[in-house]
Amino acid sequence: MVFHDFTDTIISQIKATLRVDGKELLQVSPLLEYINIKTKSANRGSKARGSFANLYAIYVLVEDYIKVVFDRKQDYKKYEGAIFSDLFTRQRELPFGEKLQNHALNHRLNEEFHKYFPTVEDTIIIRDIPTSRYWINTNLLNIKVSGKVYDISKTIICIINEYIKAKKNAFEKFIYSCEQLQKLPSSDKEKVFSFISGLLEPNVDARLFEIVSFAILKYYYWDKKIFWGYDKINLQEENLKLYKTGRTNANDGGIDFVMKPLGNFYQVTETLDVKKYFLDIDKLEHYPVKFVIKTNESVEEILNHLRENAIQQYGIEIIVNRYMNSIDEVINIPMLILYLNEADQNGYLNNVLDEIILQSKVEFNYEEDNDE
Repeated sequence: MVFHDFTDTIISQIKATLRVDGKELLQVSPLLEYINIKTKSANRGSKARGSFANLYAIYVLVEDYIKVVFDRKQDYKKYEGAIFSDLFTRQRELPFGEKLQNHALNHRLNEEFHKYFPTVEDTIIIRDIPTSRYWINTNLLNIKVSGKVYDISKTIICIINEYIKAKKNAFEKFIYSCEQLQKLPSSDKEKVFSFISGLLEPNVDARLFEIVSFAILKYYYWDKKIFWGYDKINLQEENLKLYKTGRTNANDGGIDFVMKPLGNFYQVTETLDVKKYFLDIDKLEHYPVKFVIKTNESVEEILNHLRENAIQQYGIEIIVNRYMNSIDEVINIPMLILYLNEADQNGYLNNVLDEIILQSKVEFNYEEDNDE
């Protein structure tokens, strides 16, 4: 089992809620071990990737189980099951969960759990597809230690609540750091540049990377103009303007940013899986896509990697070429840093920082949480 900074919190919550050796119980519970894996980012700051989707799927099902077994005193084996729409609504009510999709509840959680624990026959979620009814697998909730069986349901809720608290604290510190940088005099802009460029590391949270890359690209294009019109004489001048299509978990159909008036489409990704690229290209019927990729690999290396994998998968040159020709441009981390430098030289560094703060607050429901 992997131990990390948050593991101590998990062990202490087990001990506090069940009065048992937390380390021992953790090591014999596949579900708690899985939660331990998914919470490793808790104490790594705002830049570390969060794992809310699968954790929240567990949370809402365990929460429903507690209502049935402890509040209503019902036999869970006879329970008709939770309604999918109720579970889905509940997970979106949780902090950072407003734009979560249904993948974790439907299949992704069970698939990933099996990947980590291939010898465990039980799945976390039991569901009846025709009725859209869901249950938590009680075999994973009742854990035997030293001859005694412990129900870990309330412990799980406490652990995930602590994880939420840690991630909220990290994000609030991030926002505070951004706002402090806003107050620096122009002579200290190197600190701002260093802070923003530090948010472009390969291990940064995917949502934060998308936000930062948008802010940089928006102000990189800000002063660039085109002349267009319906005839050669009556041309109009217009600045390029980049729009974000939604939050990072939104179902955007493969488009994260759109540029007006050129109509360029941008997709932000952290993978070099050729299937992912070609799926996005297929969604847009091979309309050219610009890919913003969270990697330090060179553009040439990225394109070569994609082509080689595409050839292995499809084997037909004409098909591979059709896909590759739909990759309009590849923007990697070194290019984003160059674009940030140009935005800085043009006097837009603080605008980039302002945009990061604005988009981050929208993404993570920061203002709404503060109002509660």
